[in-house]
Amino acid sequence: MAVTFSLPTVLARLADGQASIAASGDTLGDVVADIAGRYPRLAPRLRDDQGGPYPFVTYYLNDEDIRFRDGFATPVRSGDEITVVAAIAGG
Repeated sequence: MAVTFSLPTVLARLADGQASIAASGDTLGDVVADIAGRYPRLAPRLRDDQGGPYPFVTYYLNDEDIRFRDGFATPVRSGDEITVVAAIAGG
C-alpha cells in the first residue's frame, strides 16, 4: 500500500533532496522503517535506537498528530499522507 511521506527541507537533503517520497507499510512504524532502509543517512533523524519516535520529531498522519493516536503503531492506508516536522533550535 502506497503512502506519501513528506519531509522538511532540512531532512530532505538526507534523502537525496526528495521532499516527498512514496513509501509502504501497514503502520506508521513500518513506513518509517521502509524510508530508513532506503535512506540510511536519514534513518537516525527519524527514529531512536529502539526504533521509536523522537520527542522532537512530530509525525502527522493526514494532518493528525500521531502522538494522540498510537504513535508508530498507528495504522496507515493507501493514499494517506504523512508529514514530518522536526524541531530546529537556534538563536
